[in-house]
Amino acid sequence: MKRKPSTEATAAWIRLMRVQGRVLDAVEQELKKAGFPPLAWYDALVELSRAPSGEMRPVELEKQMLIPQYSTSRLIDRLVEEGLAARRECKVDKRGQFVEITEAGRELQKKMWSSYSAAIEKHVGSKLSDADAVKLCGLLDRLGCSCDEARAPAVKEAATAR
Repeated sequence: MKRKPSTEATAAWIRLMRVQGRVLDAVEQELKKAGFPPLAWYDALVELSRAPSGEMRPVELEKQMLIPQYSTSRLIDRLVEEGLAARRECKVDKRGQFVEITEAGRELQKKMWSSYSAAIEKHVGSKLSDADAVKLCGLLDRLGCSCDEARAPAVKEAATAR
């Protein structure tokens, strides 16, 4: 017989899902108020900008996305239509392709960071001390989320955007 989650574990799950949804919604609203596209656009652009040569295969991009992205191909289509990314055929495997960030995509990603970082501070940073944030990262690491992987790019991002 499989063990059932404790009442406490179930309560933690419910809180985790609710806070994740609420904070993401709040961040999305902040970006929208500032006149920016959805967070998924930023997420895709930042992943492309971090990739060697600014390009990735679509499947790699989907794996790297910080937020669930079930329609990566439609997102890529929108980024290409807006001139923020370009599709490029793989020279080795003619059936494969790469998605590459454009200069316009890099510019939008940098502009979005100012609103995105302010939203992170408003909805997370202002509510947690740095010690609390470290503790939360440790707890999330135990659930399989590596805050160390997320921390380095975020710190680099903040420095680059200044």
